[in-house]
Amino acid sequence: MSNAREQIFANIRRGLGRGPLEGDALDHVRQRLKAHPANCIPARSALAFNEQVNLFKEMALEAAAELHELDRLEALPAKVAELLPELGGGPLVMASEPELTALAWPEELPREERVARAGDHVSLTGAFAGIAETGTLMLLSGAQSPTTLNFLPDTHLVVLRRSAIVGPYEAAWQKVRELGGTWPRTVNMITGPSRSADIEQKLQMGAHGPKRLIIFLLND
Repeated sequence: MSNAREQIFANIRRGLGRGPLEGDALDHVRQRLKAHPANCIPARSALAFNEQVNLFKEMALEAAAELHELDRLEALPAKVAELLPELGGGPLVMASEPELTALAWPEELPREERVARAGDHVSLTGAFAGIAETGTLMLLSGAQSPTTLNFLPDTHLVVLRRSAIVGPYEAAWQKVRELGGTWPRTVNMITGPSRSADIEQKLQMGAHGPKRLIIFLLND
């Protein structure tokens, strides 16, 4: 354990008024971490799958996200090309995820596969899961999906498969555990576009990230 990490834990222990865990207490913590017991699950997410999908759409729209349903992934390039002019124009900065890059993108649509930079208008990524409980997207970082795409551009386009929607947060975390191996460096939870009402209690969109969040829900 690094000195910095041990110092943080030491400060927490001092705040709690106790020393390091030992014996049965330490074993209990280790067993709990290994078992991953479910936490509180809201009743509103304990639904049949089709109802979870409907709840996700309802909650996402309530959070000011925009939603476009597509019957198949191949319809995505034409829909993005249709929307891009009103979103500030290109280039479309996108994740290099294979299912996105393999699509037949129009030659006239400028796009770049890279990290996002200040001044980019529109980004496109996939989502790992959709959480019906709050209409939230779960996105995992990686070499093909840099986190900057989620936060720097003014508009964030996200592709979500219907089959990736789950009810509660606990189910989404279980999907991450089932990946096995090393966890992603970052797991982002995104509910609607960025906003803040800290200044004079006036709602400001895009305060800490994209002003618009557009979800393409694939029904294939």
